[in-house]
Amino acid sequence: MKPIKLVMSAFCSYAYRIELDMTAFKGRGLFLITGDTGSGKTTIFDAIAFALFGEASGSTRGVETLRSDFAKPDTETFVEFTFLHRGKQYTVIRNPRYERPKRSGQGLTTESANATLVLPSGDIITGLNNVTVKIESILGINYRQFKQIAMIAQGEFLQLLLANTKDRGEIFRRVFNTDLYQMAQSLLKEREREARKRCDSIEQSIIQYISGISTSESEIGQKLTDRISNVTIHTAEDVLIELRELISEDTSKRNDLQRKADELEQKLADQIARITTGQYINQAFQNLKVAEKKEKTLVANLEKHKKE
Repeated sequence: MKPIKLVMSAFCSYAYRIELDMTAFKGRGLFLITGDTGSGKTTIFDAIAFALFGEASGSTRGVETLRSDFAKPDTETFVEFTFLHRGKQYTVIRNPRYERPKRSGQGLTTESANATLVLPSGDIITGLNNVTVKIESILGINYRQFKQIAMIAQGEFLQLLLANTKDRGEIFRRVFNTDLYQMAQSLLKEREREARKRCDSIEQSIIQYISGISTSESEIGQKLTDRISNVTIHTAEDVLIELRELISEDTSKRNDLQRKADELEQKLADQIARITTGQYINQAFQNLKVAEKKEKTLVANLEKHKKE
């Protein structure tokens, strides 16, 4: 927010209409408000805070005491504040509740508190609460936060210093408009939680699979069994290394057994071939004996016929 013009009428220590044109500083970002005690320095801050939020800048002055005790009865009490915010100009006019002479007749009447806000579009918002709510929406801070960071009254700076981390964080977040980063942070945290849940689930699955590993009775197998009984996700890599060693050992043994099995299978095939050949030979001898027997019988019968 950049102040442009401040008008005060019968406000606090200023009995008449006072206009402060901030454009006279010609864009200078730093300047000093100085003067004797009671000259009205704090009143300037009270006027800005009152125009924006309907409250004084400090805690020692109430809204009901903002009308100047030196003002003429017919002088209106109000504050008009024009400011720039993000390149757009706003003007807010606000008056406190005070008593003034009746416009007709004798005696006093009460002027009700009121507020008006002119937006950059030219639209006008009226009503105390409506204007305050809109100002809070525009600036992104409320009255309490405004006092702590932008319009700190004498003796109240300590309140900001002593504010807890959460309150200070909320103030600075709204002032510097870091909502986007907070949303990103929340989104990343949520994704981190989801990723952690998936990671925990995967870790449990890994532990479950490792616990179901069966090992051999070899030295490596027994060592692996002991490690599996106390396995954690942090020792899973060690289990994997030893499991690979066991697999390598088992693979070597399997290859040796496979080679011996192949040799035995070949020997068995050779024996089967020899047995089969022997069976053929034995069958041939048996056939030969039968043939010889038949031959003898035929020869004997032939000799008998010749003698007859």
